Parts: sequence; structure tokens; C-alpha cells
Amino acid sequence: MKKVSVILPAAGAGVRFGGKLSKIFASLAGEAVFLRTIGVFRGRADVCQIQLVVSAETLEHITANFSGHPGLDGIELTLGGATRTESVKNALANLPDEVELVCIHDAVRPCVTKEMIDAVIAEAESCGAAILGCPVTSTLKMVSSDGVIEKTVSRENLFEAQTPQVFRRDLLTQACSTGISATDDASLVEAFGVDVKVVKSSPENIKITTQGDLTLAEAILRRRNKQ
Repeated sequence: MKKVSVILPAAGAGVRFGGKLSKIFASLAGEAVFLRTIGVFRGRADVCQIQLVVSAETLEHITANFSGHPGLDGIELTLGGATRTESVKNALANLPDEVELVCIHDAVRPCVTKEMIDAVIAEAESCGAAILGCPVTSTLKMVSSDGVIEKTVSRENLFEAQTPQVFRRDLLTQACSTGISATDDASLVEAFGVDVKVVKSSPENIKITTQGDLTLAEAILRRRNKQ
């Protein structure tokens, strides 16, 4: 079993969600979103480190309002950068020596399941780089700047990239050293010339971007609890 470091980026502005506080603090079924996400990775035998990467403002809020919270026990708080890539690089600088795989997962993607995590880590152990992805099911249109459809895009073989995205430590470190910036960590590794495998996932592994996403996430968790 390879040792895994989990990096949870949470330094983004989250403008589309609205409100004064980061969306990681939004209440999801009675618990802050970021604590629910952390909880999915807690207790895994392969995980030796969990880093929550935050902005200075978010770190201040956590220190003032979540100090001593059991959900943060053992969690390392790392200051992020101006971009996601810079935030990941800051976290990579804090990895323990024994880490072989790095698992990057959006702190606002709390509906990921143990089975999803198991599958993508297993694939990364085998090939070195793997992500979760969901097949695109909607009809896609390419639209001009003035709102006119230019063409219908085939959805065959198209996947929506999700997280976790898991990489061999040395591959990700080298990819992040190229100076390329990307919103998707797999893009860095792809640009470095490494094949990245996609593990089929579910639309339920949603990223909370808007208030509507929060409502949907609550419905997903309620249904799972009933089952």
C-alpha cells in the first residue's frame, strides 16, 4: 500500500457562490462543507497526511471559529497562492518523506465516496496518474460571442473532469515546476507528457459552486443516509 498525501485546495475566491465568507464554511446537513470533505478521507490506512490549503483570510476565520474542532484534529493548514497551481506547489513543499502518491481533491466536493477514492487511488498506483471523470450526457453547443449556435459538439468520449486527481509524487512535482498554470491539476501532468487515466465516476460527485449545488448536495446526502 503506497502512502498518500491528500491536498484539499480551498484558497479560491468562490465569487459565484456569493456571500462574505468562503463557500467551504457553508452549512451542509448541519456541518461545514470543508469538514464533511475532510471526513471522507479520515481514517484511511493509506493516507498519512491531509492538508487544507487556504487563503490568509480563510485561515484567520478557521483559527477564530474552528480552533479545537475535532474535525480538524491532525489536519495541516497550508497557505495557498494566487492560483490553484501555486496553492498545490505550496502544499507539495510540505509533504512527508514517505509520501508516494498525492491525492488532490476540491474541498468543496463533499459528496465523493470511499469507493470513488479507492478506485482512483488504485488506478494511480498502477499507472502513475489518474482522475475521476463523469461521461458527458447533455447535448453540447458551441456558441458565438453574440449567443448564436455555431455547431453541435459530439459528446462521444467526452468526460467532465472531477476530483480526486491522484499522481505519483515525482510526476506531479516535476509538472508543477514547469511554470504552467491550470485550473485542473491533470492538465499540468498532461502538458508534461504523461498519460492520465480516467476512472468513471458519478454525477453525484458534484462541486459546490452555487447555492443550488448546496441544495443538491444535501439531497444526495439525505438519500444516502436513508439507504
